[in-house]
Amino acid sequence: MNPENLKKLTEVTMPYGKYKGWIIADLPGNYLNWFAREGFPSGNLGQLLALMQELDHNGLKHLLGPLRK
Repeated sequence: MNPENLKKLTEVTMPYGKYKGWIIADLPGNYLNWFAREGFPSGNLGQLLALMQELDHNGLKHLLGPLRK
């Protein structure tokens, strides 16, 4: 895991779909779980979504609080 990706979770927005424009750290767990079941997109976006899903699933979402602007 790249520590810089944790910061990106609080800055990068979802580029498409139902939650277009939402910051990845704010995406609901059921949406992240859907990606986990159906497959994450390729590239950096997929890596960020997978990381966020892992944090959400393990109840660690609160760790991103200090990284927000």
